[in-house]
Amino acid sequence: MSGHSKWSTIKHKKSKEDAKRGKLFGKLSRAIMVAARNGSNPDMNAALANAIEKAKSFSMPAENIERAIKKGAGELAADSYEELTYEGFGPAGVAIMVEVMTDNRNRTASDIRHLFTKYGGSLGTAGSVAWMFDRKGTIAIDKSHPIDEDELFSLAVEAGAEDMTSEDDQWQIVTDPAEFHFVKNVIEKHGIPIAHAEIAMIPKNPVELSKEDAAKVLKLVDALEDNDDVQDVYSNFDIPADVLEELTST
Repeated sequence: MSGHSKWSTIKHKKSKEDAKRGKLFGKLSRAIMVAARNGSNPDMNAALANAIEKAKSFSMPAENIERAIKKGAGELAADSYEELTYEGFGPAGVAIMVEVMTDNRNRTASDIRHLFTKYGGSLGTAGSVAWMFDRKGTIAIDKSHPIDEDELFSLAVEAGAEDMTSEDDQWQIVTDPAEFHFVKNVIEKHGIPIAHAEIAMIPKNPVELSKEDAAKVLKLVDALEDNDDVQDVYSNFDIPADVLEELTST
């Protein structure tokens, strides 16, 4: 299992713990609110459907989701947020993309620049690293489900998926963003539980890091993700699985 894929799994588990403490729900609500400004019907608003899907994957209560939709649609009072993306480089030159939602872009820009500098990175210009990533839908299926690998692969590909890989204790199905919801719905209709599903930025060519550089990169990523305005952090690092296990278990 690649270090990047394993990190994605670890990050999702960490986010679930954050959700239990309510830390994550504010960020998920922002994403729903911003998306709902372009329509409150997820069947007609792909961005809203994606935001709701992500919120549900972290067991966000239905009433929280509904309230966020109403705020975004203007039915309830709410702060005004805008979406921004920052691009930069971390230790060892890894590419990093930071997606934020903020009600004060000057504050957020200052905070993000400070974190890059503090942890050995540098903020770049728009487009400086975006070309190193592809936006893809990802659907994770636990291998504990009895479905045969070939059967799951055929089901996913016939539904429109691009590929499926084996990642430790999960199957990872990759789709074009436009096919994401259809593929996911087909899998669910076959009674196959989905461990995690989202549309994310996937690195084209991950860069393998040494243990020393990996520790520095993870500190920067953790600091960025801890910022209240940050929604998602993507990077093209690849850390050997044994090294990542050691770093994240301490």
